[in-house]
Amino acid sequence: MTTRIAFILFTSLCLSLHATAQQPPYKNPALPIERRVTDLVTRMTLPEKVAQLQSGHMGRPKLTDAVLNNPAKMDSLFKNGVGMMNPAFDETLEQTNQRRNRLQQYLLTKTRLGIPVIFIDESHHGLVAPRADVYPHSIGFACSWDTALVEKVYNYIAGQAGVRGTSLVLAPVVDVCRDPRWGRTGETFGEDPYLCGMMGSAVVKGFQGGSSGVIAPGHVAATLKHFTGHGQPEGGINQGPADYSVRTLREFHMEPFRLCIQKAKPAAIMASYAEIDGVPSHASSWLLKDVLRKEWKYKGIVVSDWFGIDQLWKKHFIEPNEKAATLHAFNAGITEDLPYGINYRHLGELVNEGKITMAALDNAVADILRLKFQLGLFEQKDIDLQKINTATQDPSGRRLALEAAEKSMVLLKNQGGLLPIKKNQYKKIAVIGPCAATNYLGDYSGVPVHNVSLLEGIRNKLAGQAEILYAPGCMITKNGDTISQNNYQFKDKTEFPTPQDNEPLIKEAVQTAREADCIIVAVGENEQLSREAWLPDHFGDANTLDLSGAQEDLVKALVATGKPVIVYLAHGRPLSISWIAAHAPAIVDGWFTGEEAGNAFANILTGETTPSGKLTISIPKTVGQVPVYYNHKPSAQFFEYTQGKDEPLYPFGYGLSYTTFTYSAPRLSDSVMRASGSVQLSVDITNTGAVKGDEIVQLYIHQKISSVVRPVKELKGFARISLEAGEKKTVRFTIDASSLSFWTAAMTYAVEPGVFEIMVGGGLDKLGKLNLIVTD
Repeated sequence: MTTRIAFILFTSLCLSLHATAQQPPYKNPALPIERRVTDLVTRMTLPEKVAQLQSGHMGRPKLTDAVLNNPAKMDSLFKNGVGMMNPAFDETLEQTNQRRNRLQQYLLTKTRLGIPVIFIDESHHGLVAPRADVYPHSIGFACSWDTALVEKVYNYIAGQAGVRGTSLVLAPVVDVCRDPRWGRTGETFGEDPYLCGMMGSAVVKGFQGGSSGVIAPGHVAATLKHFTGHGQPEGGINQGPADYSVRTLREFHMEPFRLCIQKAKPAAIMASYAEIDGVPSHASSWLLKDVLRKEWKYKGIVVSDWFGIDQLWKKHFIEPNEKAATLHAFNAGITEDLPYGINYRHLGELVNEGKITMAALDNAVADILRLKFQLGLFEQKDIDLQKINTATQDPSGRRLALEAAEKSMVLLKNQGGLLPIKKNQYKKIAVIGPCAATNYLGDYSGVPVHNVSLLEGIRNKLAGQAEILYAPGCMITKNGDTISQNNYQFKDKTEFPTPQDNEPLIKEAVQTAREADCIIVAVGENEQLSREAWLPDHFGDANTLDLSGAQEDLVKALVATGKPVIVYLAHGRPLSISWIAAHAPAIVDGWFTGEEAGNAFANILTGETTPSGKLTISIPKTVGQVPVYYNHKPSAQFFEYTQGKDEPLYPFGYGLSYTTFTYSAPRLSDSVMRASGSVQLSVDITNTGAVKGDEIVQLYIHQKISSVVRPVKELKGFARISLEAGEKKTVRFTIDASSLSFWTAAMTYAVEPGVFEIMVGGGLDKLGKLNLIVTD
């Protein structure tokens, strides 16, 4: 019996070894990734290689059952494989799950080499999909200055994406926004390159599960976008030129990308639609090869923005046709063609014609395959609908959304301590305005299971304590009151209300307000006014920053009642609210702060949460000031306008609290440092108020004399701290070459010896200062 068992075991082992020997190395997960990549590339035909650099779209053509069940149709579409698949935004969760499984199984089992596809999703502030948690827009989340929370939130989002089969997300946006007329302002982290870089790094770490560049299990690959200059398009028009000097590009627009690559190692980078000095980013080998690959040693992939390669011949007119644009983009350094892969179908022809070398093609294919091996796609199991349903019901997502919303809201004004209110302070409270009963989520938003409006949040919070009255007040647009999955329901041209439409609504609101003891009015934007412009009738850029339509008239009418008025702003870009700032006693900037916005504001309203957010983008008094940002050059605001000072209504770094903080004089560990050395700055912060609060400590530097003109100040560090009433904490910053280096007159990135002004405090108007001498 023993001999027989031994024989069976020996036979089984032999068969197993034989099977392993027959298995190609690229299918062996125990082998090093580079070995698997090399083996697979050598086995591929030219059409199979080209297919890996092409993407497809789940909705065009729609992968219905009729397509998926038709072997001939599937072979015609995917016989050679496909590199990536873009999402269809009009599918149900169940449809996406089923269709992704069917496509992946076809690729793994029916194609010659069994190479899986990378499924892409948008995930700017939550997965753009049905039944996914939605968090604050980046412009709002940045106002928390809380990189730890950002990383935690995006770690959670990665989990929601991963269980749905998503492997690559097209986020974060780290563009520096210096023109808020741009409709995509809300997708950015604001006007400062250092803050954008640090917030972006936190997002990448959350998505990828760390900073090593390795995609941790249960996580997804991140894509930095849009490289570069996209955040300050000419005229604020989306995709407009970014014709700035190399110095401006490097110091502002490129810096967040450099920081993210250095600190978080994103798997992918997306080129921008912008042109720089006449060269579109999708055609710029200087950007994508010289800087990105050679100078920064970037090892990941570069994807096109949607139709970015098409624009080389359809919009920019630097090439005559699709094939020529393909050659230009590939040679510039674009790895993958999104969203349909149509341009890169010409790659095989270009190789056969000797215009692209097989070695160059193989290198690009290897980059895609390497990512697929790193993501474990060759061993990935089917998407499990039950796991998705469990993820959509996870209450921790809503708890994170509430914390993020609370920390993102900024108290702009609180005259006479109107806020917070006591729960039984007012018998009747009127909640009024077009942003009161609908909680707008902003562009690139999924559809959450729960979406709490201001009205709902206040009613829940004050139930039994006060009667809550409601009136819509006015309309922003006539066809835009539905929460969208990437705004795809807005297929018709936006309809604006007439004065005749809004006049009776304002009268009704005033009557409602007169019955109340206190008024909360919620105004701002909806998702039709603050979004990416991508079709002639799908606009999002603005030539004014004033409140749209009759909203200011509504606020004026409510203030005229003489009742205390609290203004709540819901929006994706800074709005010029000069009249409101002068006349309304209390203003809370709520941005688009996600699914828990209503509960978050209710907590701030009643003092259960102390507001702590600080602006990361300046709010101008009028659109005529644009561009206006804190890190300007000395001559930029040297003279005043004829009708007022050239300073913003509310500056970068500004935000009030229900408590007060006192700063000690800052201290340096040494007043002199070598350019290659470092010093430590320390400052004590004390909560001198009566309630617990969070403070955001900001560090700025300015070199007094330098070889080129430098900004008046630059953010180089920040820390968010929590202090009980009466508590004191010491915050320390390290100042070294990374804090003091800049692009010199010789265009070298270095520290110039000299005197540096070091500034630290809770806002630009209250900075403690001292000097640091830097020597060779």
